[in-house]
Amino acid sequence: MKTRETPIRRTIAAISTPPGRGGIGVLRLSGENARGISEAILRFPRNFVWQTWNAGLAELSDAQGIVDHVIVTYFAAPRSYTAEDVVEIACHGAPVVLRFALEKACAAGARLAEPGEFTLRAYLNGRIDLPRAEAVRDLIEATTLYQARIAAQQVEGSVSRRLQPVKDQLVELIALLEAGIDFAEDDISVAPLEEILRRVQPIQSAIQTLIASFAYGKLVHDGFTLAIVGKPNVGKSSLFNRLLGQDRAIVTDVPGTTRDLVSETADIEGIPVRFVDTAGIRHSREMVEKLGIERSHQAMADADLTLLVIDASQLDAASQSEDASQSENASQSQDDEDHELLRKVSRQGRHLVIANKSDLIGQIANETDWGSAGMNALPVSALTGAGIDQLKRAIIAAIAPEGSMEQAGGFITSLRHEQLLREANEALAQAERAANVGIPHEMLLLDLYAALRPIDAITGATTADDILNRIFSTFCIGK
Repeated sequence: MKTRETPIRRTIAAISTPPGRGGIGVLRLSGENARGISEAILRFPRNFVWQTWNAGLAELSDAQGIVDHVIVTYFAAPRSYTAEDVVEIACHGAPVVLRFALEKACAAGARLAEPGEFTLRAYLNGRIDLPRAEAVRDLIEATTLYQARIAAQQVEGSVSRRLQPVKDQLVELIALLEAGIDFAEDDISVAPLEEILRRVQPIQSAIQTLIASFAYGKLVHDGFTLAIVGKPNVGKSSLFNRLLGQDRAIVTDVPGTTRDLVSETADIEGIPVRFVDTAGIRHSREMVEKLGIERSHQAMADADLTLLVIDASQLDAASQSEDASQSENASQSQDDEDHELLRKVSRQGRHLVIANKSDLIGQIANETDWGSAGMNALPVSALTGAGIDQLKRAIIAAIAPEGSMEQAGGFITSLRHEQLLREANEALAQAERAANVGIPHEMLLLDLYAALRPIDAITGATTADDILNRIFSTFCIGK
């Protein structure tokens, strides 16, 4: 990528490690005077020589003596993160030492860096493009390894690589029409309708595929909320703890132990999930429990996916009761309560029915119609962990678009990218309609440029020289 022409900018400095104490803290400087400022604030050995991509020892001191021994690493332009001279000073991670080094750097001529300014300079200097710059932020903010892996792929240019062929095809079509208009006297033929449509359709198809990928990319980037609901004492909190892999919620045999919402974030298949454990839903006159039940209903309304937990052991016990009438009454009561909850959950949106405590009734199956309950429920045991892996897969299958897990890094995770691609897709659709009704190519070009602009907002601008170079290289005009 070519380095952009930019005015000389003042050297910036910032502490690049998180606030707090640690074994090591790093002060980073970037700019043409990074080496000079480092020499002003540090004492180097007499035989020290600046060598790019090499580290050396130095002393950080004040008037009273040495404050710290530090390691200095130098990256010469343009082979650095910002494509400028970069110096990284690794001190011991005491906040007072790092603050002292930063203050000395600013006194020697550096300026405090603005948030994100190192990455901004990398972009302005042509070191990275916008998708890669945005992916740096996503990599820093990743909460799961899968998120970090996807962000790392995007830092390496996965989004840019997906978009570049699309952009190239669009620029080629624009160049074709521009040549037919501007150089008609040189016998450059104007593209016929069939040729224009043949070129537009694969561009539009590729953009639509990327737009569709955002449904899964948004899940990877933002995660989703999952509410666990059910009657009291069906094992919601135990299931909550099992899914989290830790004892987060209090579990007792007393019905109604959970009175308020308990939430925690973990990951399933690398996707961050906010789990919400809710109060057991039943008819109650007790004020505190009623408030908890109201919050349970609100959690269902707010969740992206709801797990309705039923007690498999109660259903099984009712079906095996010696007293047939008692069995029928118990089963009917159980059915009524569970089906009432199922109707409520169904109205809220996506849901799964989970038959917990299935370890009490025999072998775990993949999916069972639990007798008179009449519900297709996934059997699990929060106590033993049986069926939990199947449940996790079912959760992802319920919330993620079909086939999305196979997309690897070939999807977009940025809402900005999705909105820009929708703009490009609409402009291409307008160009297709215009071509079909015989709109002049001069007007058709307006739609094609309208499609190119939002793509440029993702990948970087297309200049007039880019179009002209494509025209001359393709058609050999002026030979």
